[in-house]
Amino acid sequence: MTAPRLCIDLGAITANTRFLVDRLSPLGISVTGVSKATCGSPLVAAAMLSGGATGIGDSRIENLARLRGDAIASPLTLIRSPMLSQVDQTVRDAVISLNTESLVLEALSNAAIRQHTSHGVVLMVELGDLREGVAVDDVVDLALTVMKQPGLTLAGLGTNLACHSGVVPDQRKMDELSRLVESVEAACRTTLSVVSGGNSANLEWALSTSDVGRNNELRLGESILLGTQPMHRRPIDGLRTDAFTLVAEVIEAKRKPAMPWGQIAQASFGHQPPRRGTGTINQAILALGRQDTDPDGLTPPPGITVLGMSSDHLVIDVGDHNVSVGDEIAFQLDYSALVRASTSPFVSTALAS
Repeated sequence: MTAPRLCIDLGAITANTRFLVDRLSPLGISVTGVSKATCGSPLVAAAMLSGGATGIGDSRIENLARLRGDAIASPLTLIRSPMLSQVDQTVRDAVISLNTESLVLEALSNAAIRQHTSHGVVLMVELGDLREGVAVDDVVDLALTVMKQPGLTLAGLGTNLACHSGVVPDQRKMDELSRLVESVEAACRTTLSVVSGGNSANLEWALSTSDVGRNNELRLGESILLGTQPMHRRPIDGLRTDAFTLVAEVIEAKRKPAMPWGQIAQASFGHQPPRRGTGTINQAILALGRQDTDPDGLTPPPGITVLGMSSDHLVIDVGDHNVSVGDEIAFQLDYSALVRASTSPFVSTALAS
């Protein structure tokens, strides 16, 4: 089997989704599974849906088009504001998109009219993380604008925290979103069906609060895929953390000096972490590089240390492990490493046996 390859345990993804759905459903919160870290894998999306996710979200319309083409029939949501150049694809392949710009809304309206259909809009609200979002004072006016646009349906409000600035989605932030929902409903004389309170970072709040307010949806990616929560990257009790493994092949295995010699300047990607030790080490090189994954997001097997990575070589100290050319070594991944591995054309995918 070729390497490098990303091994996927679909059963773990289904189990993680089911666990979270079962915990959130009694609170009135549904789960939209987010497939973007796996480049919109139809197999991963299907596993999430098997676990009880009510729909799939992705930030790339190309991924949603692939899911739709692979007969994923559940609602698909574009979880990034549509590019003006992609409004026609957005209306065709996404039931709902997250939006903040009136110019984009007008273009979506025109696209929906051309396609003789209706497109759902969730307006994203800025609550402090300073990524996407409409200012709180402008939400009602933009909601009224959506209501006047033919071909568009105001589906709801949403927010995103803990992604760009690490702002915690706490009770105060979620209460503010609920109040905005009520203001919009009063002004627009409608009931919003979607209140998308956030992402995997919201789980700590959602599973401990006594009042979820109007929040009725979470967009979950990292927690389902890796069994961790983004704010501290800690495993979540009850979830599996072994759904993904990155396997790489050894292309050199030699005894080498522990320290480099000669005048030292920058390496290919800036300054490498300093090597330590004296004498010699059992060093191996794997056919895996920064074109394929994020070296800082790899966890090697016990007794093996990552020494550095260039564009296409991963250098490791294998310690007391007996490693030969042609052997394979498996790594666990964090979210950053998973995203890079999933999008690299040089990393194949395989189902875990």
